[in-house]
Amino acid sequence: MKEFHLHLVSDATGETVISVARAAVTQFEDVHPIEHLWSLVRSRAQVEKILAAVEANQGIVMFTLVDRELRELLQEGCRALEVPCIPLLDPVMAALSAYLGAESRNQPGRQHVLDSEYFQRIDAMTYVLSHDDGQSPDGLKDANVILVGVSRTSKTPTCFYLANRGLKAANVPIVPGLPLPQELAAVAGPLIVGLMRNPESLVEIRRNRLHVLNQDQETEYVDIEQVRAEVSAARRLFTERSWPVIDITRRSIEETAAEVIQLYTQHLEA
Repeated sequence: MKEFHLHLVSDATGETVISVARAAVTQFEDVHPIEHLWSLVRSRAQVEKILAAVEANQGIVMFTLVDRELRELLQEGCRALEVPCIPLLDPVMAALSAYLGAESRNQPGRQHVLDSEYFQRIDAMTYVLSHDDGQSPDGLKDANVILVGVSRTSKTPTCFYLANRGLKAANVPIVPGLPLPQELAAVAGPLIVGLMRNPESLVEIRRNRLHVLNQDQETEYVDIEQVRAEVSAARRLFTERSWPVIDITRRSIEETAAEVIQLYTQHLEA
């Protein structure tokens, strides 16, 4: 496996440059980036420190700086070192500027301003914490989205991802032998989505979970026939209630959440 140094420079938290860089690197086989993250870069002294580090560990530099002086300092330094220096936001900003007929403000960290959207995400996160795994069913009516599924169908992490997008997401587990909360049948506004995973995958994930918890691995919880029965019962339930279903077997949390958001948008438009 080929290793290389990857310097990620941002004037904010670095989330954008990290996400774009990692998404690009995954398209290459047998490579491993040694990441150097430089966040909250707001001064010449910081850029000079970064250039010294790049000289010591030469590789690719990717950045999301908006301050013109700092950008030029970084790019000129990288040219002198003969290392690639990639401004990730430039094509997007140029296209937006041309289309809108306006110049950008070039103000660092504007995406993290404490605006109404920020507080909406915080409110959604609080809601998820209070309505995880079937808690507080009387509050299901206040949800934007409710995820229903058997154990280990990624309900909780998907809800947290949705909360980061500003959606109040609750999740309700399907437990063999136990009825679903009555409040779930009574809700009218929220979108309810069923999550599925194939039985074989469920068994593997559940066994790993029991191993981590140092618990007995010879239970009905991981019996393949029992799990198949759980999945079949869940599928029948989803069909009876006419809930949309997402099979998460080969989906990441991000992909599942994206599908939920798409369904939610359609739900609002209906």
